[in-house]
Amino acid sequence: MDRGARSRMIIFGLEGTAWNLSAALVDESGAIYEKSATYTPARGGIHPREASQHHAEHMRAVVGDVLAQARQRGLKLEGVAFSQGPGLGPCLRTVATAARALSLRFDIPLVGVNHCVAHIEVGKWQSGARDPAVIYVSGANSQVLALRQGRYRIFGETLDISVGNAIDKFARSVGLAHPGGPKVEELARKAKNYIPLPYTVKGMDLSFSGLSTAATEAAGKHDLEDVCYSLQETAFAMLVEVTERAMAHAEKREAMLVGGVGANARLGEMMRIMCHERGAEFFLPPRSFMGDNGSMIAYTGLLMLKSGISTPLDQSHVRPGYRTDEVPVSWA
Repeated sequence: MDRGARSRMIIFGLEGTAWNLSAALVDESGAIYEKSATYTPARGGIHPREASQHHAEHMRAVVGDVLAQARQRGLKLEGVAFSQGPGLGPCLRTVATAARALSLRFDIPLVGVNHCVAHIEVGKWQSGARDPAVIYVSGANSQVLALRQGRYRIFGETLDISVGNAIDKFARSVGLAHPGGPKVEELARKAKNYIPLPYTVKGMDLSFSGLSTAATEAAGKHDLEDVCYSLQETAFAMLVEVTERAMAHAEKREAMLVGGVGANARLGEMMRIMCHERGAEFFLPPRSFMGDNGSMIAYTGLLMLKSGISTPLDQSHVRPGYRTDEVPVSWA
């Protein structure tokens, strides 16, 4: 048995809101083990029903591998956390069904976790941030948040599509294979010119749909490298502007970047420059914790369970539109 295993709270986490099915074991000191299976469409964007079928087909292998690790290490599970939302309904239902079965099988508490809050909590855990303004950017979400009066309040968010969706949509339109974001980032490094594109910030909110469309049109007239660079520079400048204003309003001296798009080196560089100019600290979690992962669900479930929060079976329905600011953060 692992040294100290009897005194550790071990939580099993299951993530599967969209592309990635991921299961993990964590305790307060770190991620113990994680196993994932990622859905990749043959063409185009994500297909919710196909993604859920992928998760169902790989569930036994992914979950079985993680449970085998727990047995080999002599770890006793004390809770099962799952991504309750937001996300794609078919995927969420597949994951919730598996989590309920594990809760009943091992007779341990079930914890429904907000996927967005989990990105924030694992980011703080892994980066050392204490009370940051948060820029959360992914394929489905673009939000600027800060903890105020027991909730992560949304100071600004996209009014249409997320920045990740906008970049992926553009990438598909110019024939770049999935995943498009890293390919756009790579091409942007080779650019020589900036091409003006729509910069749309409305108050504290953002719009990326028109930017993506304009970039697609520009790709028919300009070098692709320059368009990729201009798309990134414009979108990221919009996000950094809103984050800086949120920091001023919420009086935060820290900023943290989380979510899959946060792995983009240029966005991290722009955030770091902004924080330096404000005399603030910038925090960035390790790349392995930026995308969707089971460890973030397990860790947030651990925080919730330690503060007395669990989810009865009759309240474990999935919530595809689960808002970040709906979650009382009683553990902070």
